[in-house]
Amino acid sequence: MMITNNHAIAYRNVASKLYQFYPEDLQEALADFAVILTENGYTPGDKIFYAFLNEPQAELVTAEIFMNIEETECLIPDEDVRFNSYFLVDGMLMSRITGQFNEQSQVRYWELFGYMKKKNKRQVSPVFVEFKTTRSQKTYVEMSVAVK
Repeated sequence: MMITNNHAIAYRNVASKLYQFYPEDLQEALADFAVILTENGYTPGDKIFYAFLNEPQAELVTAEIFMNIEETECLIPDEDVRFNSYFLVDGMLMSRITGQFNEQSQVRYWELFGYMKKKNKRQVSPVFVEFKTTRSQKTYVEMSVAVK
């Protein structure tokens, strides 16, 4: 188990939308959000992440999906899309998943919470999941949570 302290998520021009979906439908929710942005004239960037708003073993996941866009504003009231010109969450614990995402996400989630308990930390943000790519085009995931 490798937990990193003092991690931060920081992006400019971030649109977000709340979703409810079954865990196996995550990719469809991510794609749906990209389509909503594109169909409304916005240009999705390459950063996509989401925040679990309930525990990951819930049958139906409630999550806020975030995506950076090239534009400096975004207004899509019919779709309840939110916009932040700057998005920052810091003071986070982070664990990286380099393979077998479906199997490892539950393991990493509970490792983060075990570490929090052991270090007497209190959760102050939802759990965020960021999709990232190395220079050699290998995909990995960072799971993080802000603590005090």
